[in-house]
Amino acid sequence: MLLMIEINSEQPIYQQIRDQIVAGIAGGQLPPGSSLPSIRQLAADFSINLHTVNKAYDLLEREGFIQLKRKTGAIIQVKPSLAASWVERQRTLLAEAYAKNVSSEEILEQCKKILAEFAAQRTLHRNSFNGGEQ
Repeated sequence: MLLMIEINSEQPIYQQIRDQIVAGIAGGQLPPGSSLPSIRQLAADFSINLHTVNKAYDLLEREGFIQLKRKTGAIIQVKPSLAASWVERQRTLLAEAYAKNVSSEEILEQCKKILAEFAAQRTLHRNSFNGGEQ
């Protein structure tokens, strides 16, 4: 999986790393058991502070997306539960849409579209790992 960092983005770099890894997990590019680059390696690759990468990995671990081990590094290991922080972020995003008079139907349609995209990506990656067989 290729990470893209926008240094001049309003979104903090650690959040960009976290969000892209979560999207990679959702889309199947990062299946359970996959290794992530070490904190030092990822920091060096992007020429960013290693504490920034550490913050992203720590957040991913607390949210139940990865497991950090001293000898093996960061491994994708998703715990099937939603953190309370996810519900709060979802609530904020829905509040933003609702405050801008986006209809409930449009919000739900966008959610369905995004979920369908993740399902399609996951199927594509699953088939590529299985040599194209289903």
